[in-house]
Amino acid sequence: MGVYLSTPKTDKLSADGENSRVRFGLSSMQGWRTTMEDAHAALPDLDECTSFFGVYDGHGGKAVSKFCARHLHKQVLINDANSSGDLPTSLHKAFLRMDEMMKGQRGWRELTELGDKGNKISGMIDDIIWPPKGGDSDKIREDWDTEEGPNSNFPGPTSGSTACVAVIRNDKLIVANAGDSRCVISRKGQAYNLSTDHKPDLEEERERILGAGGFVVAGRVNASLNLSRAIGDMELKQNDLLPVERQIVTAEPELKTVQLSEDDEFIVLACDGIWDCMSSQEVVDFVHKQLKTCV
Repeated sequence: MGVYLSTPKTDKLSADGENSRVRFGLSSMQGWRTTMEDAHAALPDLDECTSFFGVYDGHGGKAVSKFCARHLHKQVLINDANSSGDLPTSLHKAFLRMDEMMKGQRGWRELTELGDKGNKISGMIDDIIWPPKGGDSDKIREDWDTEEGPNSNFPGPTSGSTACVAVIRNDKLIVANAGDSRCVISRKGQAYNLSTDHKPDLEEERERILGAGGFVVAGRVNASLNLSRAIGDMELKQNDLLPVERQIVTAEPELKTVQLSEDDEFIVLACDGIWDCMSSQEVVDFVHKQLKTCV
C-alpha cells in the first residue's frame, strides 16, 4: 500500500519519569506508516531549574525527527541567549540551527546514520531521548565541527519534521512550535491551545508561501506538503533573496510564554495523528479520567 501498511501497527512504547518539579509520561505508536517516523525527547533535568519536552513528527523518513530529538535541546542549552536568561530567543535560534547543522558532510553523515538505511540510536526504545543521569545535565555540550568529504556540498534533507517543544523553567512555561503538532494545557479542566497548527490555508502562512514563489493546492504546499512550517524540507527553502523566516516553508517557531499557576494541571504534546481524531478538550478530558484511575 505504498507508504502505508495494510493493517496498522498498534504496539505502543511507553515510559514515565519524574523529578522534584515534574512528572511525565510518554507513549508512541507507529500506526499505518511503514516505518516509525516520529520521535520525542523528555529531559526533566535539562539544567537545575529547567525541564524540556519535545515531539517531532517526521515526514518522508525518520532521519530529521531523530536528528531533532538528539540535538535540539542541546542547542537550547548551549546558546548564548540561554546563558543570559533569554530562553525564548534561545529556542528560536535552536529551531533554525537544526537546518544549518543538517547541511554538508557532517549533516549528511549523521542523517544517514539516523535514517532507514543507517544505524539506530542506541537504546532499548529507539525514539526516546532519555535525560542525563545523576545530575549530568551540566555536562551536555555539543561541538559541531564541519567535516570535509564527498558530500561537503550537501544542501540538507528533502525530508522533514515538525517540532513542538515545551520548556518549563521555574514558574514559566515556554512553548515553541513549527508545524502541525500541538501543545495543550489543562487549566481547571479546560483545554487551552498553546500552539498554532501551521497549515498552508492559514492566511499568514499562505501569504508567506506565495511571497516566496510557492503555491497552495488542495491544502498542500506546492501540491505536496500538508503543513507550512517544518525543520528540513530544504527543497522548499531555496529562495536566496529571502531570509530563512520568509521561505516557502520555514523552521521559524511560533513562541508562547505562560506564567504557571495553581490552576494549571498538565500539558499535552502530541502529533497531528491525535488531533485529527480528538479535539483538545477531548484529550484533556481523557487524560483527567486516566489520572483519576491511577491515583
